[in-house]
Amino acid sequence: MNTPNEQKTYPIFTEEMKKDYTILVPTMLPVHIKLLTKIMKSYGYNAVMLEPSLDRKIPDTGIKYVHNDICYPALLVIGQFLVALESGEYDPNKVALLITQTGGGCRASNYIHLLRKALEKAGYGHVPVISFNVSGLEKDSGFQITFPILHRMMYAVLYGDLLMCLKNQCLPYENNKGDTEALVEYWTNRLAEDMETKRVSYRRIKSIYTEIVKSFAAIPMTKTEKVKVGIVGEIFVKYSPLGNNNLEHFLLGENAECMVPGLTDFCLYTIYDSIMDYKLYRRNKKSVWIYRIVYRMFINKQLDLIKAITENSDFAPMSSFKHAPDLTENLIGNGMKMGEGWLLTAEMVELYKMGVKNIVCTQPFGCLPNHIAGKGMMKPLKEAYPDINIVAVDYDPGATQINQENRIKLMLENARDSLRLEKEGSPSDAKASQRELTPV
Repeated sequence: MNTPNEQKTYPIFTEEMKKDYTILVPTMLPVHIKLLTKIMKSYGYNAVMLEPSLDRKIPDTGIKYVHNDICYPALLVIGQFLVALESGEYDPNKVALLITQTGGGCRASNYIHLLRKALEKAGYGHVPVISFNVSGLEKDSGFQITFPILHRMMYAVLYGDLLMCLKNQCLPYENNKGDTEALVEYWTNRLAEDMETKRVSYRRIKSIYTEIVKSFAAIPMTKTEKVKVGIVGEIFVKYSPLGNNNLEHFLLGENAECMVPGLTDFCLYTIYDSIMDYKLYRRNKKSVWIYRIVYRMFINKQLDLIKAITENSDFAPMSSFKHAPDLTENLIGNGMKMGEGWLLTAEMVELYKMGVKNIVCTQPFGCLPNHIAGKGMMKPLKEAYPDINIVAVDYDPGATQINQENRIKLMLENARDSLRLEKEGSPSDAKASQRELTPV
């Protein structure tokens, strides 16, 4: 019988490797990830974000080394890593790969093992894989997530959410095409340098919030009536252009305005779930007080971000997470925490209450938690809110982009008809039309 040490045959990222190894980080939210990698660099880790790409070579490489029944995000992340290793841009003997490991019931906890198997098959079995987790799943790595790193990363997430929120409200209306993206690029680079070189001063961070908001408010824009579409779903395909076939760009081309819930909500959701574990099952008895302190602190930081938007612009701010757990009452319990769990349902209700009644629910094919908390909640949501307009779209290697886009176009046509009826007739007429037009 093998001892635990004998079973660990995979290469380990050691403290010595920190000096001359490049750590590759997959992309999901480009702005957020760029800021996070800069923080890692400030602590001595040479982290590099892999640039987002819609190259078909990525899923094709993933399929080559991962079973096609496995979760689509895992296939894409592994494919992106292998394409990077095969590109010749990095020395395979001086590179490590970083992947998140949730520790929950989602298959994401096992991505790291799938990645190691794929590396072995592709001839890169010597490349160490780093688990990015805060639950102590792999404690033998030289990559250590300390409280100072987490503290700075929290602000990177808040900065990223702010830029994403403002960008989506400017892009459809800018007078000069490219102004918004140029400003996002400017702030991403400036904040990235800030994250790497400046000390954390919350007073300074709040002043930067104000500066960011005012700079976006100054973009010349012409506001016209457009269909507003929310994007929810599994975290990777919701955010990653690679995972959702550049969904935000497609919706923009269809003359729609996107609304995407921020990463802060997902971070708070994971903390809240740990608190609920104690409330429901008396788990985390020794650490629940820490979760409560961190939860309150993070909530207050999000409220300051919302305040910066409302006091300095006419932009619609994100909602505070502190209301999210109540949004799913009579729909789904807060104990349902596999994958995005109850948060997915809460985000749809939250978007509806913000006036965004048209929603694309993105999910990897076969993702059971999202089929339950996303697609499975469509009927009860429509019963509670008859004029909500939801389309569930599956993403996997065999799904054609044209089929996905046609389903979304049907939802958009439905939304435009409802918008027209609201302008020409009574709201009740629009609701009746919505019920007739929405596909079952």
